[in-house]
Parts: sequence; structure tokens; C-alpha cells
Amino acid sequence: MGGNRDFTGRVVVVTGAARGLGALLARGIARRGGRVALLGLEPDELARTAGECGNGARWWEADVTDDAALAAVAREVAEHFGRIDVVIANAGIATGGPVEHSDPRTFNRVVEVNLLGSVATARAFVPALRESKGYFFQVASLAALCAAPMMAAYAASKAGAEAFAHSLRAELAHHGVGVGIGYLSWTDTDMVRGADRNEALRRMRAGLPFPANRTYPLEPTVDRLLDGVAARRPHVYGQRWLPAMQAARALLPAVITRHARRVMAGHERDWLAAGAETGLVGAGGAAADAGRGASGGTAARAGG
Repeated sequence: MGGNRDFTGRVVVVTGAARGLGALLARGIARRGGRVALLGLEPDELARTAGECGNGARWWEADVTDDAALAAVAREVAEHFGRIDVVIANAGIATGGPVEHSDPRTFNRVVEVNLLGSVATARAFVPALRESKGYFFQVASLAALCAAPMMAAYAASKAGAEAFAHSLRAELAHHGVGVGIGYLSWTDTDMVRGADRNEALRRMRAGLPFPANRTYPLEPTVDRLLDGVAARRPHVYGQRWLPAMQAARALLPAVITRHARRVMAGHERDWLAAGAETGLVGAGGAAADAGRGASGGTAARAGG
């Protein structure tokens, strides 16, 4: 594979790389000739993904909200590979439900991982990207363009991550470092499948206007994201219709509020009747929840 879709000779760091989108991004980069450093919270999954990547891939167990651990990992990655060309800030978790009934610790954890985790990732790896004149890629979401009810924590964190990446792009442009933002709609990941296990969330999502009510396959989404990363684009879209949402984003809050006024009472009743589940969704959310008690530590574990 040649041209601007190629990663040959480039070292790419991927956070949240143990499963789902992060793991597929890492495998795709390796197939396109890149060498990958995988970061995450699940050592067994990280080791499995690194083994599938080959090409000298290595993994580090680290919490993206732990600044000291990330700084140590950044030094180790740079020492091991000799350079860092691309950093993909993909780590993310989610919860759902009305804000009134949300668990404060879980709500805050979503913002901490999705927004402050991206800030910590940039802070740790930007020095290496300045040396290589590299590229930082922030995985955002349709939720950054179009905030839906019962998704306040996730939407706020992704909108914040998008704004952070815009600021970072302006700060780093004179150093020759590019910054891109990735947008994707509901994609077939553990996170989305975990959310769909909650009947109220599943119905809410199914009731969204087309095409936002569909779940999209991972592989073509990953291919589009990787094409954009390889080309160092400022905006990258996992589904072809998302640029239209970007263009219409000033109108979307009013449209969504009008839609929610008709349907939200039913969604809220469903949510409360189902037991008002306030935990993190999916296997990645379970791993983040398990790691919450250790988030004050600074150790990062490397693997093979």
C-alpha cells in the first residue's frame, strides 16, 4: 500500500487499544506498515492485540487520567522505538440516563477519561511529536456535533475533547505538528452493545432520526479514520454523511430539543422502570471502573 494511506516507517501510539475501535485501529496501522504502541487497562487484551499486530508492537498498561504514568510511558515508548510520529487519543467510556438520576462519580469519570484523559495524553506525548513534527488525532464522536438526551456525560466530554483539539491545533501549528479530530456515529463496539443492553437507551437510540439511529460496522469506519490519520487531515469522518451534520450543527440543538419534547417523557419512564442503571457501559467501561480505585497510582506496566 502506498501513497498517503501508508504508515510505513511511522510509530503510532493508540490509547484505549485493548479492544473495539482502538484495537482495530492498531491492527490496521500495522497492516499498513506502521509500528504500534498500545496503551490501555486490560493487559491480557493488550497482549493479544499486540501479538496480532506483529511488526514489533508493544503494549503498556496505563490509565490515561494518570499524568505521571503517561509521562513515564511516553519516555519508554520514545526510547524503545526511537521516535513517535502519531498519537491517537482513543480511550473513552460512556454512561447513560437523565442527568437528574445520574451517579455523580460515574458521570465525572466519563468526563475525566474522555476529556481530561485526552489532555493528559497530549501533555505526555506532545514533546515527542514536536521532535518528529508529528500528528495528534483526537477521537471525538457524532455526540460532539449533536448532543442527544440521556447522553449528557458522553456528549459533554466529547464536545470538550473536540474543543481541546481545536485549541491544541492552533498551539502546535508553528511547530509543524498536525492535529486531527475524528467523528463517528454509533459503531458496533463493546460500548454501544453495552448501552443497547439497557432497554431505555436502546429505544432512545432507535428513535433517533435516520441515519443517526443505525449501528455502523467497525471495519469500514476504521478504514476511513485511518485514511484520514495517514493523510494528517484536520477533520476525519467515520461515516460519509457526517460532514453534513458538521455543516448543520448550529441548527441541531433546536431540532433535537423539539424531537425530545415529544419522546423524552416515555424514555424517562422506561429508564426508571428498568431500574435507573447508572454504571459505565460495555467491557471497556467495566475495566475503567475496576481501575478507578487505582487511579491515584503512577505505575505503568509494559509488555511484550
